[in-house]
Formats: sequence, structure tokens, C-alpha cells
Amino acid sequence: MNIAVLIICLIIMLLGLAGAVLPVLPGIPVIWLAMLAYGWFMDWVPYGLTAMLVTGFLVILTVVVDQLATVLGARKFGASRAGMIGSVLGAVLGVIFFNIIGLILGAFFGAVAGELTFGGRNLRESMNSGLGALLGFLAGSLFKFALGMGLIVYFLYAIIF
Repeated sequence: MNIAVLIICLIIMLLGLAGAVLPVLPGIPVIWLAMLAYGWFMDWVPYGLTAMLVTGFLVILTVVVDQLATVLGARKFGASRAGMIGSVLGAVLGVIFFNIIGLILGAFFGAVAGELTFGGRNLRESMNSGLGALLGFLAGSLFKFALGMGLIVYFLYAIIF
């Protein structure tokens, strides 16, 4: 039973790590929930409530920082609400049709299209907004991926040692 729970939790964590980059999956909360499930099944032997509270705080912080990074990156480069919505839609459609490269390019081109179509911006302003949305998205994704890796490493360390 212990091995089965561990394997299931690790698979869920790896899916969560993918979700740290993909905009459709809530990656970091999924990793934390897998840690929570493992702790519950194992009577909190590997780690305790304090560890779950600290990591839970980090998860909430990550969600907030991710949202702020995208918004602040886009705003710094002059994006409007239309550009930010276009960036999210472009990223989602890009990953569905073109995998990871579509995710990255979709965020950029979605912001540009949103600005040109609904934001009333010219091409230069739209390109700047797209660049800002892309940089914010990449910064947030990098932060989430790093924290996701940290949570998984901490989980494995707590179980092994």
C-alpha cells in the first residue's frame, strides 16, 4: 500500500510540474495536494503539519506572484486588458495546437492580436505589449517550475531521510 500511494503521489506531482508551465493546469497546488494526500495516508510520519502549513503558504505565494508577474510584465510594456486577455487565450490555444512552442508564441501573438483588435493600439505598441506579456509569463512560469521542483525535492528528501 505504501509503495502504491507513493507512486500515485509522484505521478500526480509530475503532472503538477507540467502544470507549472502549462496555463491550463494548476501545477503548484496539485503538487501540494499530492503531498497532503501522502501525509494523510502515512499518518504524517514523513513530515508534519508545520511543513504542510509552510509549503501551503509558499503555494499561495506562488499563485499570487505568478499572476502579478504576468500582469506587471504586460503593464510595464504598456499592455491593456485586451492584450492580457489575448495573451492568455493565445497561450491556451497555442499549447493545444502546437505544444510548448505554441504556448510561448501563443502568449506573444495573442497579446498582439488582442491589442490590435480590441485595444486600439498600433503595431509597435501591440508588439511591446506582446513582449511584456511574454516576459511576464516566462518569469512566472520559471518561478512556478522552480518552486515545484523544490516541493518535489523536499517531499523526496522527507521520505528518504
